[in-house]
Amino acid sequence: MAVLRADEVRSMSLEEARAKLRELRAELARERAIRRGGGSSENPMRARELRRAIARILTVVREKEKVKVP
Repeated sequence: MAVLRADEVRSMSLEEARAKLRELRAELARERAIRRGGGSSENPMRARELRRAIARILTVVREKEKVKVP
């Protein structure tokens, strides 16, 4: 999966962004389980990419929610 950019997240609806957030959190949990189980990841930087993508989504979702509430 390529890096998720903020402008891509901004073009999503809130529902799409939340669905993507759930997907990325599940993927991060799988990645952490592999590492804790003693396995090695295919891409060691993947966990970092996932954490950053999750942060981007949360930031954009918060921006959108803040705009909706006066």
